[in-house]
Order: sequence, then structure tokens, then C-alpha cells
Amino acid sequence: MPTVRQIAKEAGVSIGTVSRVLNNSPQVSASARDKVLAAANRSGYVGAVGRRSTSNVALLYTGKPSLGSPYDAALMEGMSAGLDRTGSDLIVLTATRARERGESLAQMLLRKSVRAAVVRTTTETRDLVRPLALEPFPFLVIADDFNDPAIPCLSTRVDDACRRAIEHLIHLGHRRIAITLNLLDDHDHAARLDAWRRTLIDHGIDASDRLVHRVFGYRDAGTVALRQLMTTPDAPTAVFCTDPLVGVGMCHEAQRVGVRIPEDLSILGFDDGDQRFSTYPRMSAVCQDAHALGRAAFAALEQRLGPTTNRQVDVASPECWFEPHESTGPPPASPSH
Repeated sequence: MPTVRQIAKEAGVSIGTVSRVLNNSPQVSASARDKVLAAANRSGYVGAVGRRSTSNVALLYTGKPSLGSPYDAALMEGMSAGLDRTGSDLIVLTATRARERGESLAQMLLRKSVRAAVVRTTTETRDLVRPLALEPFPFLVIADDFNDPAIPCLSTRVDDACRRAIEHLIHLGHRRIAITLNLLDDHDHAARLDAWRRTLIDHGIDASDRLVHRVFGYRDAGTVALRQLMTTPDAPTAVFCTDPLVGVGMCHEAQRVGVRIPEDLSILGFDDGDQRFSTYPRMSAVCQDAHALGRAAFAALEQRLGPTTNRQVDVASPECWFEPHESTGPPPASPSH
């Protein structure tokens, strides 16, 4: 493991300057800071310099934070059980905002007094995690799968539940089944899209891109999604809303404008908590326990903080399940359907 003295020698500065940089002291010139951080990155230094006596655990976003979503709220609540047990504190960080020029993610986390991190990714930002895997810093990526033993991941398994849910619509008689997705793509939504597409194709049903509608994952976006669906030529008779808030918003907007659920349109949602019980009629949904996922994530981090250097996650991934309720029914009985 490289030392502060070695970093100072490589950067051509004093040991005191290295210490001030790694402790985030403002009394260092920009050029000296750049030299020290460059040397520290090249050497793979992630030592304890600048690390205060703390047990902070971070929820680290590599992209735009989504703290307002029910999923993230339940995730943090699940993690809090482990925090209470270990006496740790949870802090929320955004990689692009918290990291200083020249810092690696591990160095930023250590500077922020973080001992371990749960990382949230998007499709566009997930590659920021790869350099972290090269450093001896305990972390876990949640709701993603890199298929790389150096990058520990944990997510719920959705394939079987999504297939059962789509087949539920097919058995009811639906042949035009749309899907709504978040504009900000990630592994979870990609998995739901893949399950929708493969199930329809397996049953010889159209799964073309014209049935895919993208909106932001907000409740108000349900209004936009409903208008998109009901005004398209050869409108679908059912829709799979892969974001909980969009499904809830769509149910409420349908009631406001007189679209009968499920007589005119069947709505199948995705639920991270109890959102399916807040609609009328109650929303059929693929369900996941984000609270349990948060607990599992913290348990996996505890393993990483132990004496072993094994990066494998030995925690069972929670399963999704399908609950049929009153928002799904047979398609409209008209000649066009």
C-alpha cells in the first residue's frame, strides 16, 4: 500500500502538503492539489488519511438523485434498520457534485468520512462505478447487474412476476398491450421492458416500439401517458406502467376524464410499497419490497466491512410477485377490439 511519503515524493511536494490535500484543507494551491490527487490516483492510495472517526454509510447517486420516489424512500427506510443496529449514519451524495477535480470516487468518499456506500446507477452513468471496483473500498451497487465479480450488485428478480402479469392480461383477451417507461433509463426499467417484450413475442403478440411510451417517473406524468395511449391510432386495450407513480397518476386521470378502468383500459402497475391500494379501482401490480431490498443491501455491506476481502454478495435477492386487483379486466367488447 503506498504511503503519504511516497505520494509526496512522486508529486514533488512536502508530506504536509499531501496531508492537507487528503484532509481537504483549503490552504493548498490548485496546482499542488492536482499534483497530489494525480499521484494518489496513480498509486491507488485510499488510506485512512483524512478519515475521521465515523461510521457513515453513503447512498451514492452516480446520476440525478431520485429521493422523491417511493422506491428510494423505502430503500433508505430498509437500510435504516441496519444503521440503528450498527450505530452508523446515512448520508446522501451525488458523484458528479461531491467529487473534486482529480479525485477518484473512493477518495471522495473517504474525504466525506464514508466507510461504505450503496450506489444507485442509471444507464448513462453506470460506468462511473467501474474505477471504484479497482480500489479497496467497500461498496454495493443496488438495482443493477454488471455481471462482473469485481462489482457486487443486488436487485430484485422481476422476470417471473412480470411474465405472470403480462400473461394475466393475455389470458383476459388483450392483444394490444402498451408499456410506459421512465425517460431516465436504468437496469430495473430495462428488465421490465425485456420481460414485457419477450412475453408478448412468446405468445405471438405485437411488441413493437410503437407500443412503448416514455415519460418522467412522476405522478403528473400519468396524465401525459394516458393521453398518449388514448389518442394513438389503434389504441391499446391495456398498459403496463413500470413506474409506480405513473400508474397511480394514470388511474386518477382516467377517473377525472371519464376513461373507465378496466372497461375502457386495463392498467397494470408496478409497486414498490402500497401505492396499488391508493387508486380506485385498486391497481393490479407487479410488486417488490424495496424496504426488504434496503435491509438486504445493508446486510451485504456488513459482509464487505468484515475481515474478508471477498467482493461476492452472499445475500439472497428479494423476489417480486404479481397481485391482480380490479384495474385489469377483459378488453372492450367492440368490433375494433
